[in-house]
Parts: sequence; structure tokens; C-alpha cells
Amino acid sequence: QVQLVESGGGLAKTGGSLRLSCAASGSIFRVNAMGWYRQAPGKQRELVAAITSGGSTNYADSVKGRFTISRDNAKNTVYLQMNSLKPEDTAVYYCNADIAGRTRITYAYWGQGTQVTVSS
Repeated sequence: QVQLVESGGGLAKTGGSLRLSCAASGSIFRVNAMGWYRQAPGKQRELVAAITSGGSTNYADSVKGRFTISRDNAKNTVYLQMNSLKPEDTAVYYCNADIAGRTRITYAYWGQGTQVTVSS
């Protein structure tokens, strides 16, 4: 059984910073790509940033230059450093990871979500 546990959300002011963490645990054989998505009220869930096991990254245009995704493969953990926050960054942020468990079959897993609220 595999779980993703997120932490680090909360309230920030415009221009402020927050750091999200997401740790994968359980019967893990290999963690492949990891990423962060977000969903604002009334909107569809969208990709914010993703990182491969080798460290290649991609970002949504709306966060380029402000957010940085990174990972610690030894800890099966992915991070999202969010700087220069804007009110439009307000959303529930979800961690996502493609993980192969004991069966060696890869599934996509989701975290429970963490609220990020940016006040103007």
C-alpha cells in the first residue's frame, strides 16, 4: 500500500512564500515522475509543476520564475517552493506521483490536498 502525505500549505500575503512537501511511503519499488497540481474553486485541476526521477522539470507558464519543484529520491519526497505568491495562486494543491509497488506495476497516486490561500 502506498500513501502520499502533503504538508506545508497555509496562508500567505501577496509577494510571500510557502513551501510544500509531499512524502511517499509504503511498499515502494520505484518512484517515477512526481508533480504538483492545483484546483481553485470552480476551476479544473491543473498541472503546476512536475519532475522526473532524473530531475528534469516542467512548469505551468503561470508559475515559471516563481515556483521551484525539487525532489529527494532517498526520501521519496517532492517539494514545491512558491515565491512571489499572488492571490490567483489560491487553490488546493495536490501531490501526484507515478509509483511502482511490490508488483512492479506503476500506478498514479494522489495526496489528500493542502490549501494554499494568498491574501491581497
